[in-house]
Amino acid sequence: MSQVYFSMRDIVKTYHVGDEDQMVLKHVNLDIEEGEFLSILGPSGSGKSTMMNIIGCLDTPTSGEYILRDRSVGDLDQHALAQIRCHEIGFIFQQFQLLPRLNARRNVELPLIYAGVGRRERLEIAEEMLRRVGLEDRMDHFPNQLSGGQQQRVAIARALAANPTILLADEPTGALDQSTGKQVMALFHELNDEGKTVIMITHDMNIARHARRVVNILDGVLSEGASEYD
Repeated sequence: MSQVYFSMRDIVKTYHVGDEDQMVLKHVNLDIEEGEFLSILGPSGSGKSTMMNIIGCLDTPTSGEYILRDRSVGDLDQHALAQIRCHEIGFIFQQFQLLPRLNARRNVELPLIYAGVGRRERLEIAEEMLRRVGLEDRMDHFPNQLSGGQQQRVAIARALAANPTILLADEPTGALDQSTGKQVMALFHELNDEGKTVIMITHDMNIARHARRVVNILDGVLSEGASEYD
């Protein structure tokens, strides 16, 4: 039986803009069970990026409580938050965020360096993850020698390197053509079937529907189920 992996209760996020406070997230409530494949769907300016930053412990809410694995994130210091980002959450970005002067293998090694993993073990893990995403013949290639889909696979391998329980993907197909995007979605399904919790942030209804559960965010308000928007 699945257990709740994290819970958001009455989350508000406000930014001070000029002389005014702008509420970006409005009393958000969300439970995600371990092993879910969830899409958070919303247009530009809806608050979905702010939502992603809070889920990923890159930002903190103005009020409300975020509980991750029975820990209240608001009670954690910066070191503890960095440990969560390093070990529990694998980030996948729209523009890949690969370092151009490093080959695929070295890019995948990066989070393991920050995690203090020794060189030999880093190398073994990086190569294993690249094989996992079908890039065993591209390990020595640099980002400019790879297609967009291959670069995204390197980014996914990098996210998997520290064996996180959550994969947090921000517009993961936004820079890809439709066919390549479907391949990345198929890989997410495989990873989810293996037990990874996958959370995908997207504006694209067609991509969102690949997830097993969709929540919609519009003007900072979260609601269950996808909905059309202008």
